[in-house]
Amino acid sequence: MFVRALAARVSDENIQVRGVPTSVRTAELAQELGIPLATLDAIDGIDIDVDGADEVDPDLNLIKGHGGALLRERVVASVSSRFVVIVGEDKLVPRLGSKRSVPVEVVPFAAPVASQRLAQMGATVALRLVEDTPFVSDNGNHILDATFPEIENPGDLERRIDVLPGVVDNGLFVGMADEVLVQAGADHRRMSRP
Repeated sequence: MFVRALAARVSDENIQVRGVPTSVRTAELAQELGIPLATLDAIDGIDIDVDGADEVDPDLNLIKGHGGALLRERVVASVSSRFVVIVGEDKLVPRLGSKRSVPVEVVPFAAPVASQRLAQMGATVALRLVEDTPFVSDNGNHILDATFPEIENPGDLERRIDVLPGVVDNGLFVGMADEVLVQAGADHRRMSRP
């Protein structure tokens, strides 16, 4: 939705932008719609990162990665001056993990070890599949979907997952979003980090 709206402004208003896509799929759409693209090595910084999320808690902590691009999404968000998230009202939750699992990107070789360690942390773990074949991220890795019974401290859990052998990244984005725009029917509202 955002990429299409941005493309319309680029075309109609001739605004000057360059985008750094967070996935191959987004890159393909942006190119198709005429948005100029850049790579991280060709720019000095990113003014604003606009992306979606799978869940948003009241503190603007996020679960991302159900589209499979969590590593690239984190890299772009981490080098952006402002990180804005656009979601529907259905993505708002009282506590992360209420509706969705935590995606964990792992190198394929280490998937069994990481799966076992996540289970020892209390998660129910499933290797993400596409028609009985492991899903492969844009970076050539696999995704483990870890469902935790309760995520009381998302920052602590994020750190504990990140140090597991073979883990490349995980879908907990704690303290990263500056603002969340929520679409609710014809209305919208804005949530900002204090």
